[in-house]
Amino acid sequence: KKRDYSACPQCGERSRTRPGLQTPSQTSTVDGGLQEVLDEHKISLRRRCEFVTEGTAAAGTGTPLNRIYTELYITQGRREGVNTQHEVWQLETASKTETLHDTPIKCQDIFKPLSDKDTHIRVVVTQGVAGIGKTFSVQKFTLDWAEGLENQHVSLVVLLSFRELNLIKDERYSLLQLLRVFHPTLQMVTAEKLAVCKVVFIFDGLDESRFLLDFQNNEVVSDVTQTSSVDVLLTNLIKGNLLPSALLWITSRPAAANQIPPTCVHRVTEVQGFTDLQKEEYFRRRSSDEKLCSRIISHIKASRSLHIMCQIPVFCWITAAVLEHMLTTDQRGELPKSLTDMYSHFLLVQTQRKKHKYDERHDRSQQELMETDREVLLKLGRLAFEHLEKGNLMFYQEDLEECDLDVTEASVYSGVCTEIFKTECVLFQRKVYCFVHLSIQEFLAAVYIFHCYTKRDTEVLARVMRTHKCKGVDNEPSLDIFLKTVMSEALQSKNGHLDLLVRFLHGLSLESNQRLLGGLLGQTESRAEDIQRVINNLKEMNTYSVSPDRSINIFHCLMEMNDLSIHQDIQEFLKSENRSKKELSEIHCSALAYMLQMSEEVLDVLDLDCSLTKSCCASLASALKSNPHLTELDLSENKLQDSGVKLLSAGLESPNCRLETLRLSGCRLSKSCCASLASALKSNPHLTELDLSKNKLQDSGVELLSAGLESPNCRLETLRLWSCELTKSSCASLASALKSNPHLTELDLSENELQDSGVKLLSALVESPNCRLETLRLRFCWLTESSCASLASALKSNRHLTELDLSYNKLQDSGVKLLSAGLESPNCRLETLSLLKQERTTLMP
Repeated sequence: KKRDYSACPQCGERSRTRPGLQTPSQTSTVDGGLQEVLDEHKISLRRRCEFVTEGTAAAGTGTPLNRIYTELYITQGRREGVNTQHEVWQLETASKTETLHDTPIKCQDIFKPLSDKDTHIRVVVTQGVAGIGKTFSVQKFTLDWAEGLENQHVSLVVLLSFRELNLIKDERYSLLQLLRVFHPTLQMVTAEKLAVCKVVFIFDGLDESRFLLDFQNNEVVSDVTQTSSVDVLLTNLIKGNLLPSALLWITSRPAAANQIPPTCVHRVTEVQGFTDLQKEEYFRRRSSDEKLCSRIISHIKASRSLHIMCQIPVFCWITAAVLEHMLTTDQRGELPKSLTDMYSHFLLVQTQRKKHKYDERHDRSQQELMETDREVLLKLGRLAFEHLEKGNLMFYQEDLEECDLDVTEASVYSGVCTEIFKTECVLFQRKVYCFVHLSIQEFLAAVYIFHCYTKRDTEVLARVMRTHKCKGVDNEPSLDIFLKTVMSEALQSKNGHLDLLVRFLHGLSLESNQRLLGGLLGQTESRAEDIQRVINNLKEMNTYSVSPDRSINIFHCLMEMNDLSIHQDIQEFLKSENRSKKELSEIHCSALAYMLQMSEEVLDVLDLDCSLTKSCCASLASALKSNPHLTELDLSENKLQDSGVKLLSAGLESPNCRLETLRLSGCRLSKSCCASLASALKSNPHLTELDLSKNKLQDSGVELLSAGLESPNCRLETLRLWSCELTKSSCASLASALKSNPHLTELDLSENELQDSGVKLLSALVESPNCRLETLRLRFCWLTESSCASLASALKSNRHLTELDLSYNKLQDSGVKLLSAGLESPNCRLETLSLLKQERTTLMP
């Protein structure tokens, strides 16, 4: 059968369509009558997926998916922390994560094994932050199948969204009835016919589900004609009790993805959005004006916050809408650089476009436009705030009515609150509303909160400041107290769900953004002294008990307020040659961690002898998890203590950490930190140098550390343990561990009371054929001539040792004579031998 090429009547592009073409596998299982039904289903799905609504497109119109679709970066596996971080923070950490270990995968290959080792892939969970492109990927997969371009071994694709399924939450259906309700083209499909089909079920938007998926207690359903509740049908499909031959693809935002037990999932993928090249491709696809595209791309690259957010396709649309408008009209003023500035402009652009008057009436001021729309926008802000409190991202007509929003009013503002519910099924005329993106909801919520603050709406302020109400904060606080209170509440959040909201609130305190939004915020009086108090409060925030991710948000808030002082301090610090004379505050540590993560420059070495304490270690650990360029970190002579090093070790264990050298000399450590360091050595194959000198590790600490040295993943080459209060017991632990570790080439055990018995144990190590030790330092180790015979034997059998330091020991002439016998051996390769002051010293007993 010849391939049939036809031109799309909407976009004029030629696409290959083969809805009736059967593969050999289908021909043998699908009869002619069923194939006709399946072909009609393909046509229906093609109509449903070939056009997409982007932003302000009116209902019933859209853009051809294939015209604007830009390939997304999808990887197999999930990054650490994605279920516990705010989604914008996930983007910021991911934006600097090295992709060496990522396994890219295209949406068309979502069920395809990547190697011979892959088992049968039946259930795939794809996660990604809001607006990152999960639904577009689902539509692209479905459209390619419906057009006969991809996955033609599949007989039937069933696309279902949880937004639709929520509408029948309390009703009972069989799986077969469910198919027929949401896809009327499948009315003629029977249980027998379904059994011979290769089916793919796609459930889009698990995070929007209002079902309780109980995988432990739900009844077992194995018959496609058996009626039950929708949640029971879902759990049985996922577990494989119901239609076990079917493939399932489930998409979700990260926080909701863990509803499905890992034992039921055969592959996890993550949509990471646009790479830098894909961002540029997106903007070039939007416009044929090369000069305009270049200006937009250049501006985005100049702002780190905007560039990061452009990983999200929806944010690319927001940015393009603002910058295209500003660059192609008489709009004057500086282009937006901060998130608050960008979102303020976006709100203005949408209201202007809605009125279609910004071209006709240039005399209308921005304030006049905002005053006209003020009432509706504030209602949308109230909707955003109240449902952000509840964790709701989508709303129904009754939700709008509770906020006095007329459905017609909401639909007019399609750029801000767009109608996204498909009404193909006549049975379900009910419409669902949501904001274009979670960040839009957070911005409008911040606008509403700030408006309530200026209007002294005590009821709303009490809800915003509920945590600190009992601590004496009144209902009419000054601006600095108000923002300090909401920031304190946000810092207590484990997943940072208030971080972006608080960022926007600080940005809205600036006169420039207030002026841009006109009367929307109410009568504001942000005086220079008020703003300075807010900035001072941020810099002095107590973050002792706060996670580093939350602390970094303080730095973000300062950036939203255009305060660059901390940023400048850190830049000066990094350039300084006298860092040891500078003292970093907690906010400086957070800023340093953020800049390490986000900097485009490659920083190989970081020396921090700055009176630091354990509070900085969490921030540095966060930086180690996302900065693959840092290879050397010196934290010597700081009061880190064991608790600090334990935090730091969590960063060392990250697969993204590429640190090679870590110096922790004189950091007030004890044996308690050694278990954490051992764990890091077991999982980090990059660390080659570790300095733990001048710490009270003692023998028990070294014994714990040796467990890490024995690991086959440990690649440590240099270990310094001088002045760590060790005895001969440490030598036994190290000798045992290092016999199986061929990587260690330098060992410094100076200024420890090892005595002759300890050195005899070490000599046995040096004689081992697995030992590759090149440098051994044993200064001030309470040695006598008794050690020398053992060392001489080691020199005779070890061809690798090139440096031996025995200074400040009581070897005497007789000891050196014994040692010389080893030096005379043809196998001895020693190049440096230090024997300074072989007399009794003040350190000797």
